[in-house]
Amino acid sequence: MCLAIPAKITEISDNNIATVDILGAQRSASLDLVPQAGVGDYVLVHAGFAIEVVDQQFAQETIDIIKEFPELCEI
Repeated sequence: MCLAIPAKITEISDNNIATVDILGAQRSASLDLVPQAGVGDYVLVHAGFAIEVVDQQFAQETIDIIKEFPELCEI
């Protein structure tokens, strides 16, 4: 099963690659599919790509659900 994870954009480089925070871990994600995304936005990340901009409430609710399953938090 594949799962898109909410992440907060902390930085965007010139090549449209964002540094995102996923449950406290820093990862890189392409913003090619969500060019409107900016620093501070929450996005769903799947396979290294941000696929949708989401609001903070949705992101937090999803993170809270993920935290209920510790085996999913091992990234």
